[in-house]
Amino acid sequence: MTTGAPTSPYTARPRRSGLRRYLPLGVAAWLVLEIWLLTLVTGAAGGPTVFLLLVAGVVAGSVVIKRAGRRAFQSLNEALQRGGSPERGGGNGLMMLGGLLLIIPGLISDAAGLLLLVPPVQKAVSRYAESAVEKRLRKATPGSLGDAFQQARMHRPDGKVVQGEVIREDRPEAGERRPPLTR
Repeated sequence: MTTGAPTSPYTARPRRSGLRRYLPLGVAAWLVLEIWLLTLVTGAAGGPTVFLLLVAGVVAGSVVIKRAGRRAFQSLNEALQRGGSPERGGGNGLMMLGGLLLIIPGLISDAAGLLLLVPPVQKAVSRYAESAVEKRLRKATPGSLGDAFQQARMHRPDGKVVQGEVIREDRPEAGERRPPLTR
């Protein structure tokens, strides 16, 4: 039994974003390519050599992540001692990503991880990522999560703070009772 307006038998499904549509396909293609390349290199260089390469990638990746994390923690401590905020563009996040890619078994991920450890590549990727995020934040619709981030990032145009005190004097009218402020 229905009590409202008639509903359509076809419900409109929301459109899937391009990332949600193509990410699984991209991950599957990447895995197939990694496995194919590993078998190709194993046939040419031998199994123990490829195994040593993969173990070296895991060890190098863990060392890189540990150093980048330590550097990020030190810069945070120094900034807090100075009373400011940590500097942007330190590259610690991209170094951690590079270390993670080194840890993931595979030769393509190792090559991408090694590329992310090169400072000019880090700067280029950082600039691209910042501009992409900035563009997405500018296109954010009111009331969305991106709009909340945009509002949180707004700066005062002049930086001035006006000191003051708010005094509210509401006197009850005759015969009006107000509840007590504390219980």
